[in-house]
Amino acid sequence: MIRGSILSINISRKKGMKKVPVQKAVLIENHGIEGDAHAGDWHRQVSMLALSSIEKMRAMGLQIDFGDFAENLTVEGVILHELPLGTRVRIGEAVLEVTQIGKQCHNGCEISRQTGVCVMPREGIFLRVIKGGEISVGDSVIFEISEKNAAVIK
Repeated sequence: MIRGSILSINISRKKGMKKVPVQKAVLIENHGIEGDAHAGDWHRQVSMLALSSIEKMRAMGLQIDFGDFAENLTVEGVILHELPLGTRVRIGEAVLEVTQIGKQCHNGCEISRQTGVCVMPREGIFLRVIKGGEISVGDSVIFEISEKNAAVIK
């Protein structure tokens, strides 16, 4: 079990728009974050990025805020891209499951154009909502790795 915490919750009403921070959000089972354009009936209902990944880009001179990578949840205390698929993530009453690590960067990514590199395609993770619930900035995030999945990261 690994513990982290939520630094920022970010949503956008339309795809292609910068995500903006909110203090609280509702995770809806088999859907994602209420009111977020990327929610829906698919395997990438919620996106998550670690503070350490954002700090890598800041070290390159970029002035980046939480949500600029279109991540729904910015967390600290864990190296997300090292988690195995199937990891269960608990935030209060809500339960999520890691379904994908990284993604293909879309054409025209502003960050890639500025630096030639972007961390979201390599270090961002995606989750589906198993059980819904309200989440807030500052909430504890518990990552539960099953014995079956633990062998993947040893």
